[in-house]
Amino acid sequence: MVIIGKISFPPESANEIAKRFSELPPLPDYMVIKGPYVRGMMEEGIQGIEIFELNNDKLAHGFKYVTNRYITFFGIPGFRYTVAPYIEINEALKMVGLG
Repeated sequence: MVIIGKISFPPESANEIAKRFSELPPLPDYMVIKGPYVRGMMEEGIQGIEIFELNNDKLAHGFKYVTNRYITFFGIPGFRYTVAPYIEINEALKMVGLG
């Protein structure tokens, strides 16, 4: 399964985001990260996405880690985030009796 974290912030907050990013705690051993990937948008500012891979049995721990990761950026003007778990399609099909 994966947890997808998305962030956005205005360009004028980029320096503070970068500073706090460099101070983030290390990734737990049970997770693998892809990203962060970023893009700039004229109206929406800067957007970023990170994909955290982990086993299903570590979801609660992983969700807490990712949420706390983004709490690090609280107080930065215009910072917003979302965190959402996604399961593999085969797991979803099993849940509805089709797998």
